[in-house]
Amino acid sequence: MIALVAIFFLSQPVLAQEKIAGSSAVLENSLPLVDKRVIKLKKFLENYDSPLAEYADEFVETADKYGLDWKLVPAITGVESTFGKQIPAGSYNAYGWANGAFYFQSWEQSIDLVSQTLKEKYINRGLNTPYKMGPVYAPPSKTWAWKVTSFMNKLDCFAEFGCFEALDFTI
Repeated sequence: MIALVAIFFLSQPVLAQEKIAGSSAVLENSLPLVDKRVIKLKKFLENYDSPLAEYADEFVETADKYGLDWKLVPAITGVESTFGKQIPAGSYNAYGWANGAFYFQSWEQSIDLVSQTLKEKYINRGLNTPYKMGPVYAPPSKTWAWKVTSFMNKLDCFAEFGCFEALDFTI
């Protein structure tokens, strides 16, 4: 019993200190909380040598802002532009908008505008999965939704032990 209580308090050092010293206590060596999704996305995009890797935090924050799955917009960039590597120069258009002819002002603007549009013009209208989005976002492609979903699954599983979804098999 004593061991269980000790484990409980040792696994939650901040809570234990707050109970003893009050909520104004500050841990001198405490690190800021880091969103694991950002770390995973950054490493995933670096794995593809993507120029979007340094915008991993922007993807996650913007997805949260609009209530999107954090993997959706990065997965679309994988399908449409090999994660931002194959775009018209200076367009910041990793999303295939207007068949690549649309020019955004920056990566940040593109991430925000695409996410907002997906929320307002797709998700809010019931097109809430890549399979429902595909006929509108990428007609007449029969593989777009499958590819987006595949990248989302690979990203979800990326660098996790025992997760086989991220493996590419070739014969």
